[in-house]
Amino acid sequence: MYLSNLLDTIAEINGKISDVVWVKVGLILLIGTGMLMTVRTGFFQFTNIKEWWSMTVGGVFKKSSSAKENSDQGAISQFQALCTALAATIGTGNIAGVSCAICIGGPGAVFWMWVAAILGMATSFSENILGVYYRRKNADGEWSGGAMYYLKDGLGSKKGCKMIGKILAVLFACFTVLASFGIGNMAQVNTIVKNIESAFFQKYSANYAFGEISYTKLILGAALMMIGGVIILGGLKRIASVTENIVPFMAGAYVLGALVTVVLHIDQIGAVFAAIFKFAFGVRAVGGAAVGITMKEVFIQGCKRGVFSNEAGLGSSVLVNSNSNVKEPVRQGMWGIFEVFADTIVVCTMTAMVVLSSGIIDLKTGFPVEGTVPETVVAQVFKGSFGKAGEAFIAISILLFAFTTVLAWSHYGAKAIEYLLGVKAVKVYRFIFVVMIFGASTLTSSLAWDISDTFNGLMMIPNLIAVIVLSPVVVKITRNYLDRHRCGKNIEPLLSYEQSEKK
Repeated sequence: MYLSNLLDTIAEINGKISDVVWVKVGLILLIGTGMLMTVRTGFFQFTNIKEWWSMTVGGVFKKSSSAKENSDQGAISQFQALCTALAATIGTGNIAGVSCAICIGGPGAVFWMWVAAILGMATSFSENILGVYYRRKNADGEWSGGAMYYLKDGLGSKKGCKMIGKILAVLFACFTVLASFGIGNMAQVNTIVKNIESAFFQKYSANYAFGEISYTKLILGAALMMIGGVIILGGLKRIASVTENIVPFMAGAYVLGALVTVVLHIDQIGAVFAAIFKFAFGVRAVGGAAVGITMKEVFIQGCKRGVFSNEAGLGSSVLVNSNSNVKEPVRQGMWGIFEVFADTIVVCTMTAMVVLSSGIIDLKTGFPVEGTVPETVVAQVFKGSFGKAGEAFIAISILLFAFTTVLAWSHYGAKAIEYLLGVKAVKVYRFIFVVMIFGASTLTSSLAWDISDTFNGLMMIPNLIAVIVLSPVVVKITRNYLDRHRCGKNIEPLLSYEQSEKK
């Protein structure tokens, strides 16, 4: 009884903190930062579409491109950095998260998801520029970068902010480590095991080894731990090698499967887009107060899902983008724009189209039909379209999405530990992280997910403070790049903080 009351109290306290972090402070800070950086960079994600497209995924297919090549032994290629970052962002949230947002906030949530993503492109662009500019080589000759470094060296260089920069850098690193064990490990592994067990081993799930822990969960957990161990203990190079082969395949396969499903309901597409724009401003209810509350819920659900999915502003993907072999900070910033585009505008939108065109959401009222379970909506639609094969497809998609997220977050946590305790502590962290994969397969409580979700949100506050304060640095580096490459000016490039300090 005491333990139950304690857990309830912890859940209540965490809920209040999460509400402040994600809703009352986080979303305002995220949207505000996105708007600020969009304006300050001259609407870069719009005015330079051709530039960032050709320099990112468009350049991968060019023979002369260096996006997939790597001559720096302490770095990974730009394409590997992209795939590792996408491995973390393209996860279960792209499937279950989007369907939940639509079921709670209605079709209009998709509109605000797009808005959050478009503004998030500028934030992602800015934080990746700062990540590359303030990075440095560690004792093993590997690049180390992230919010910790531009908080300490960037924000900390401002008058009277030296101690503030150091404190925020440590807090960011601590929150990252905690989030890596929660959102980056336990939540993902637990989701994998539940879905695989339900899709392929349901008749064996009642065979318990200990309490509510089935033999199936133990076997799946052990298998995931062994596979994860082989990859994670091999370090970033091995993680990047795996993600660059899995991520394009898994994202492409899911988008293709979603397209086929949408085509089967092609007659609904017009009504789907009409509903998205109609309900974006809370037309679901009548009466002034009711409309206002509904509008707020639609906005929160859409923006929150967009941020949860693409992680723009959290500072997480910067931890791997800083390991890229790129020399120009702006070029890595462009990859940040593409990450948000691929994750939200492509993958999340396809999930939304699947959900809204299936008939599970009443497009006239904006509400889900009675008996709808938000977390399993996409699986239901695929099963209805392709039978048992559709259900298996979603289970395998979730397996790939979630497992690659685990791989990427193991690197995020490792970089945070390196900042806090040094390079030698990374091996210990990775070992503990791998062992926790097995433990996560047996967990049943959702409290751990909720708490780790809060830590995930806490990461963004120090990160966004740094992005806002250092926005003049982002503008200066961006203008320097455009002046040299667009205007042909013969001026000194701004490539790194350490280089500038030496001068």
